[in-house]
Amino acid sequence: MNGELSFYIHIPYCVKRCGYCDFNTYTPAELREGGTLETVSGDYIDAVLTEIRQARGKTDGVVPSIFFGGGTPSLLPSADLGRVITEIRSSWQLSNDCEITLEANPDSVDEAKLQQLRAAGFNRISFGMQSAVSHVLATLDRTHNPANVEKAVLAARSAGFDNVSVDLIYGTPGESLADWRTTVESALSLPIDHISAYALIIETGTKLAAQIKRGDVASPIDDLMADMYLLIDELAEKSGLSWYELSNWAKPGFGSRHNIAYWRNANWWGAGPGAHSHLDGVRWWNVKHPTAYKERLAQSLSPEHDREVLTAEQIATESIMLGIRMREGIKLSALSPAQSALLAPFHSSGHLDDEAWSSGAASLTATGRLIADRIVREILL
Repeated sequence: MNGELSFYIHIPYCVKRCGYCDFNTYTPAELREGGTLETVSGDYIDAVLTEIRQARGKTDGVVPSIFFGGGTPSLLPSADLGRVITEIRSSWQLSNDCEITLEANPDSVDEAKLQQLRAAGFNRISFGMQSAVSHVLATLDRTHNPANVEKAVLAARSAGFDNVSVDLIYGTPGESLADWRTTVESALSLPIDHISAYALIIETGTKLAAQIKRGDVASPIDDLMADMYLLIDELAEKSGLSWYELSNWAKPGFGSRHNIAYWRNANWWGAGPGAHSHLDGVRWWNVKHPTAYKERLAQSLSPEHDREVLTAEQIATESIMLGIRMREGIKLSALSPAQSALLAPFHSSGHLDDEAWSSGAASLTATGRLIADRIVREILL
């Protein structure tokens, strides 16, 4: 393998599980791990370092991005997180502008912690804001006070982070368009460079799914969610943050380099329980449970659970599915004549950008982004 190799580091710990979340995360009670957070963190990071060392010799390339996700990575001591960065730097060359991101809960950091994280090598931070409205946060089971988001963002700036992002969720049961406007305007009033907004998906087995099934809360309303999407797109653009991917807006030059690697089907190594990796058309994923993950590595075994080798057809299909999400879209030359013909009506209806179409690309307009899945199905099925 040559070229670039990004790293994703999964931190599976949370203080509590949010009602909508089905990510591969665990609370201390679920894991029944004794000892202090420092002890748990140290043991876990030791396992991650072992996996990273297993990657030596199997991969090369310059590292353009490292992303710590979870879970709540900001719960762990900065020194432990920094050990991972040091380990990667010792075996791979980091690009001069390597983007090193930490996902953080606004309640889990203060100015001192943020200064430690910055000193450890992090240069980008993404805060899980989700909403600025208390009743929406309560429905989502989020623990933070909305006012803490502003404190966290300002503290991150003071600590030297020059790339700050916030994540939002829209379509929460009981959330009105006015509530959503409050959230978006609150986020855009902060000194941020990037914003992500994801439609709430009700996942089977979550607390929120059970509440909806019982009738305690209403299901999200599709038409309202479409209006919410168009609203954030309008307000973000007015604030100087342009869309570059379906769910992401950024100032020029501040698009998430790590996520762009995913959308372009680039190479990345995912370390941690349940983490996925992709190298040159081969995809694999690790065992999900942290205990099993650590046990495998303690025995000098690979934590890999399973893998698949992608066919040329699968790679082409995924390139279309991922590429259509990006502002630059997909080149019509990459499609068959039949697929291009199927896209033509979406251009005529205003769902594909006219200027891009004229230059040989299919790029979604704002209304086109609302039906992106339908457009993809049309050309792939």
